[in-house]
Amino acid sequence: MRLKIMLLAVMMMASSVFGTFATIAQDAKEVTILYWQAASILNPYLSGGTKDTDAAAIILEPLANYGPDGSLIPVLAVDIPTLENGGISEDFTSITWTFKNDVVWSDGSPLTAEDFIFTWEYCTDPAGGCAQTQYFEGIESIEAVGDNQITITFDSPKPYPYNAFVTSLAPVISSVQFADCMGEAAAACTEQNFGPIGTGPFMVEEFRANDVVTYVRNENYRGVSEGKPYFDRIVLKGGGDAESAARAVLETQEADYAWNLQIAPEVLNQMEAQGNGELVVAFGSSLERIMLNQTDVSPDNENRSVYMDGENPHPFLTVPEISDAMSLAIDRTIIAEQLYGPAGKPACNVVNGPPIAVSETFIPCEQDMEGAKAILDEAGIVDSDGDGIREYNGIPLVVTYQTSTNAVRQSTQVLVKQWWEELGIETELRNIDAAVFFGSDPASPDTYQKFYTDVQMFTSGSSSPDMESFLVRWLCENAPGPDNGWLGRNVPRACNSEYDALFAEYIGTIGVEARAELVKQLNDILIEDGTLIPLVFRGLPAAKANSLGGVDINGWDSEMWNIEDWYRIE
Repeated sequence: MRLKIMLLAVMMMASSVFGTFATIAQDAKEVTILYWQAASILNPYLSGGTKDTDAAAIILEPLANYGPDGSLIPVLAVDIPTLENGGISEDFTSITWTFKNDVVWSDGSPLTAEDFIFTWEYCTDPAGGCAQTQYFEGIESIEAVGDNQITITFDSPKPYPYNAFVTSLAPVISSVQFADCMGEAAAACTEQNFGPIGTGPFMVEEFRANDVVTYVRNENYRGVSEGKPYFDRIVLKGGGDAESAARAVLETQEADYAWNLQIAPEVLNQMEAQGNGELVVAFGSSLERIMLNQTDVSPDNENRSVYMDGENPHPFLTVPEISDAMSLAIDRTIIAEQLYGPAGKPACNVVNGPPIAVSETFIPCEQDMEGAKAILDEAGIVDSDGDGIREYNGIPLVVTYQTSTNAVRQSTQVLVKQWWEELGIETELRNIDAAVFFGSDPASPDTYQKFYTDVQMFTSGSSSPDMESFLVRWLCENAPGPDNGWLGRNVPRACNSEYDALFAEYIGTIGVEARAELVKQLNDILIEDGTLIPLVFRGLPAAKANSLGGVDINGWDSEMWNIEDWYRIE
């Protein structure tokens, strides 16, 4: 009972009033979508935030999307290139895409091969700060082949070549509109970044950064002859919090769709019981996890949180017994069931989907507090002065645990703090506004990539059912630091030469099953190293009004991936 009271108290403190929504339009041709993290830019190449890439996906399109089942679905492409249809070369060094020849930009100009070539050059310009460079890694050239084909050639065999121009994170942009936005000029192109023209079903009518985006029907969209899109207008509203967004759809009927609803299950169930809408959930590979900083985070260290080839280690979080005990002390079932409900499952692995790539080595991973204590006792990591805190080499086990401001995350922190302190590890909790935490300001001390605390928690996953773009983030070379503007993706600063060698083997391996077996081995190395603690295999929970049809929530791509198919149920 005490546990539930604590959780509810945290929920109340973390929630805020969403603000006043305009009443849902009486005109059935308008749809209102709530992203409580408001869009700040509409160029997915200059932001890694879902709030921005989803807002852009309503306008911009790739050659192919991933569907809810993880399969590739042609969008601008005529079909998916394969070895069998000749689209992939026999030596796996090139892939040829044929794009539809009737596609035009929203300004009426034709989509050309030059647009794809330009997009590649734009994102790979080292001075441009592109957030999606991983989609273009290993590309040697992109060439036009005929009027509506491009051939992408790689610098070595690419057994899984579906990265460039696949998913909403790597769409094609207009070479004409963005011509003056290369390199250092990219961020300064406000007009282009706030109002890109696209080939998608809608175009921007008005963009108010960190507030509202209004879209109108793209009359040049190729699906218009088929009656798509159904809606004439989209209002994408930002701000507030997840609970207020859910309430606006499920209770007050002020909106049609609400994104990313990390809300206590009992609260969400009460809302859904009103009968005005329903919760929709999709699972892909998203993992809520705790990362253990492998570097020294002392404020007086001039190389704070810098890996330095392992010469700047954390005073105790690199000790296997400590990380093992911290993981074993956590009850993932309580976190998943009480805080996530149908939108979360207890996670033992880094890779939790697709099923073919999930390791069973560490399943189950149930809480064992006595076992955790025994691990530390046997290693001589004990409380020698009776203050309730264990020491390692005379250093008290005291950690600062940070995450973004969010009701569910703060509730998770409360639980983990309780378990770790029972174990003998004092834990100070810290939460940071999501816009700051997930921001990329190199001067800010509070970004998740700067990671100036001992442990931190957030969610990410793979952008495709192939795990290459996800597992690349734990390579030694990808640790954030001042030399890369703190933008490296290896947030815990993990480094294992065995992992790096196995990853190199993986990216050169052909065949889905063979690659999946290597994914399992890579997963096991990450778990054994103890640099991160999986907590919850997160689904994507959203709420939709009963009057909204066509929604097919997707765990592998943008939730806006099929916005042209949404319609009003009369």
